[in-house]
Amino acid sequence: MSDTNYYQELLEQFLAYTGVERGLSKATVSAYSSDLHKYIAYIEQRGINDIADVTSDDVESFITTLASESSRSRARRLASIHEFHRFALKQHVVTVDVSERVKAPKSGQQLPDVLTIDEVSALLDAAQCGGASDPVVLRDKALLEFMYATGARVSEVVGMDIADIDLESCVVKLTGKGSKQRLVPFGSYALEAMQHYLNVGRPALQRKSTRVVERSAVMLNKRGKRLSRQSVWEIVQLAGHRAGITRPLHPHTLRHSFATHLIQGGADVRTVQELLGHSSVTTTQIYTHVSPDNLIEAYTLAHPRAH
Repeated sequence: MSDTNYYQELLEQFLAYTGVERGLSKATVSAYSSDLHKYIAYIEQRGINDIADVTSDDVESFITTLASESSRSRARRLASIHEFHRFALKQHVVTVDVSERVKAPKSGQQLPDVLTIDEVSALLDAAQCGGASDPVVLRDKALLEFMYATGARVSEVVGMDIADIDLESCVVKLTGKGSKQRLVPFGSYALEAMQHYLNVGRPALQRKSTRVVERSAVMLNKRGKRLSRQSVWEIVQLAGHRAGITRPLHPHTLRHSFATHLIQGGADVRTVQELLGHSSVTTTQIYTHVSPDNLIEAYTLAHPRAH
């Protein structure tokens, strides 16, 4: 095929498949689109007008051009390419998946950014700066308490509706990647902050809503609309600045801290996997890392010839 719209049509079919049939989130579909547009532009520049003519060398060559990107970023782009070629094979557009043999670049395991318990306390306390009845302050406090209490992803916390929260049982229904739902408990601190926000802060924000669908959201912005992912980033960073935390913060820091503190407190990996909504326990196992001090202490206590 040499039709200039060939790749575009194939890509649109793939994105529709991932978004509709597989039910992946808009963020995931958007990431696939971004990665594959770059990949397709590269193979077109090489004069390859049919995906059936792409070779493993072409895929490896494209990954090589991404040398300036992080290993994680290159691995993600390669994962998108794998999905694209597997889709083409499934649709009988090609007879073999040439990307299958191409492996992601090796890299050392990167430990997640984790706050200490004291830093988390300072962060959550900093969210209270401002008027005690200010609806935005009450929202920010409830948001941060809730994210640390549940380990929710940004997309999950902004996607929450009122019907998803059971305040009596202290359980929330979160909708994660691939529209998979799970029930996650939360504690007294998050309950108190959420009740205060729902009873005092949220009604003031909801009065500015113009559509019923907006009023169903738990977290609302100043205009009464559903809070955006970008706004959550800004809330976390502002609270971190007020708390005097100098290292970069992002919403996932609270999720990382939630998981790490649970495991350090004695929770088993399988339980944390369920709470985080990980499909594989290997993803969760990164949170079992320990500090050098903890390693030395464990060695000293356990090894018969350490004393």
